[in-house]
Amino acid sequence: MVLVLALGACDRGTPLFLVKAVAAGVPSLAPFFDENQGLGRDDPQVTAQRAPGGLQQGDTPGLYGGSEQPTVCDVVRLKKFLTDPANDRKAQAWATALSITTAEIPGYLDRLTPVLLRHDTLVKNHDYKKGKATPFNALLQTGIAILVDEQGLPAVKCSCGNPLRPFDGDTNRIKVEFDNRNEAWKGYQKSSVVAVRPATRKVERLALVDVHEPDRGITRPVGTTGEKDTAFDTRERRAVPDLAGATFGQASRELADKGLAVAFEGGGLPPDGARVTASDPPAGTELRFGEYVTLSVAGGSSGGSSDGTTTSTPPGGSGSSPSTRDPSASTTPTPTPSGSSPSGPSSGSGSPGPSGPTGSGPGGSGPSSSAPGPTSGHPSGTSSTAPPASDPPTSSSPPATTKSPTTSSAPPPPPSSSPPTQTTSSPPTVTSSAPPPGTGGPTASRPETTSGPATGRPGTGAPSPVTPASTSA
Repeated sequence: MVLVLALGACDRGTPLFLVKAVAAGVPSLAPFFDENQGLGRDDPQVTAQRAPGGLQQGDTPGLYGGSEQPTVCDVVRLKKFLTDPANDRKAQAWATALSITTAEIPGYLDRLTPVLLRHDTLVKNHDYKKGKATPFNALLQTGIAILVDEQGLPAVKCSCGNPLRPFDGDTNRIKVEFDNRNEAWKGYQKSSVVAVRPATRKVERLALVDVHEPDRGITRPVGTTGEKDTAFDTRERRAVPDLAGATFGQASRELADKGLAVAFEGGGLPPDGARVTASDPPAGTELRFGEYVTLSVAGGSSGGSSDGTTTSTPPGGSGSSPSTRDPSASTTPTPTPSGSSPSGPSSGSGSPGPSGPTGSGPGGSGPSSSAPGPTSGHPSGTSSTAPPASDPPTSSSPPATTKSPTTSSAPPPPPSSSPPTQTTSSPPTVTSSAPPPGTGGPTASRPETTSGPATGRPGTGAPSPVTPASTSA
């Protein structure tokens, strides 16, 4: 009993998720593809950007980077390798890791898009060992070339062809393991790592930032490798739209189409059906590409104050560093608007961009005007035109919030005749992605509850946690 208690005390502060560091330009020890063949090229000179919190949606403007250099990932060569009968065993393991069949590999690869990481990014990586794909949690350094899918999720590490899936652990409880080959790189900060969650729709175009010329933005159609890129000026400004009354899902998509990002705090994104009551900065404020807009929402949230209101906080907005997240499952929410009327915007004249609390966006500082940086829609064809929004959202959605925010900007909802909401120790789970009603006042709904979070994406698997020993006697 004494031994058990002693071990429990030692393990009490140990992070649950062990993460292996993967530095840019360092070959994998167990690759699917021979890295000497030049399948992909990392860029170790890319400077890491800061982002609010540990989670980012896959269509966040400026989340990924590009350049005018030749393609960073040879998709044609990877497809030829995986469809060669001589490599059938590797192809089967590769496809299994991505939850597809070997017959689906060519079409799957055709829908992927090469980008460069602009943040140190958590993923579930896979080595090829003993004929199987062996998963492990990894932190990919900024500058590593990857392929992303139609929801902006990392899918393949270009240099070695190893399949990638989303990191589904608690980003606030990680221990990054560096070694002789992957030493801690310059600029590494544990508080600045990100994990990517799927966009709430199928993305048609990615809005990138040139990693060598941050004042230059790149609109890249999904499934292309750079030959159809169009450029825009990241210094130009665009006005924050009036989002009060919209659902969180609608608001985040509208902001992405304008080249603006969504800031939030808590255990995850608010449900798609949560009603936006205010934005910070308020509607009409002009921001440059990739800067963050904080949305206050009411209703349908799994975290927040007792009146059902939750407020997202941008980095530096409250003088404290943003926390990272314990993501829950990616669910399909039912709109559950509260009876609150939209409130005024929260204080602040602007949100800082992902480069830090200085207010500059991912492109760095510079003069200001209104420019495209959409993640979806029709191609601009020129530099300063924004394409319209893409198709309606698919069934995939970001995880529910699990941490109560510190501020609230919406008044409590009016009394309702429905029974009071039951509370449990687990966040409510919502199960439908139907759009909110177009007319009539919103009504409060009673959230359903589950006993815990589900997995975020089919076929992704779960990391292997290191569980502290029990201290009970």
